[in-house]
Amino acid sequence: MTSLDKPTAETSETPTADTEVTKAAFLEAFGGTRGMVETTVPGLVFILTYTINRDIHVSAIAALSLSALMALVRLARRDTLKHAFSGVFGVAIGAIFAMVSGDAKNFYLPGMLYTLGLAVAYIVSSAAGFPLLGLILGPVFKENLSWRTRNPGRKKAYTKASYSWGFILLAKSAITFPIYFWGDVTQLGWLRVALGIPPFLLCVYLTWIFLAKAPPPIDVIAELEAEEKAAEEEPADPPHPA
Repeated sequence: MTSLDKPTAETSETPTADTEVTKAAFLEAFGGTRGMVETTVPGLVFILTYTINRDIHVSAIAALSLSALMALVRLARRDTLKHAFSGVFGVAIGAIFAMVSGDAKNFYLPGMLYTLGLAVAYIVSSAAGFPLLGLILGPVFKENLSWRTRNPGRKKAYTKASYSWGFILLAKSAITFPIYFWGDVTQLGWLRVALGIPPFLLCVYLTWIFLAKAPPPIDVIAELEAEEKAAEEEPADPPHPA
């Protein structure tokens, strides 16, 4: 074996490094660990506060204040703005629903409707051949929409993963909506907290498994850069004789 055949430290570490970067970007696309905390803790604070004082306004303001504080921490750390504001927006809508209606259960209603709508979107987009996860993760893997026409194995994986998200979120809705209509706020609140992180982790895990078994993504960004570089290196046409 020549020196060119022997793997160097740099080349042997590159796949692992690329995998770690991909995992980090993959998790960040769904909000990461902090995103899970930010979507779960405000609801926990609301139900804890309401259980103690039975005051909708105090409970809603406490949950909203905590959500705003977590968003400010994200801003201070210069994290992604969409994650900083999406949590505050969701909690604010729930707080308004609860305070205006006078029913504490309505604090959770916007999130429940969002979950149901997202479940339908995942299922319908998969059935239409345009799986939603492909739109979300395509830019993360630098493949954009190449999976639709140039990489059928990736499209199949995105379709399976999107169906998984859809049916898992649909099952979550099937559990929570009956409690919303026929249970009390304490039951609903604790159920929402319990069903916050585990289904999400299951969806993310299944998505990673499906994509790990799929063909690698086509890096269209690298292709464009290569084409631009080739065009710059092309020699100019010689001048034509008069």
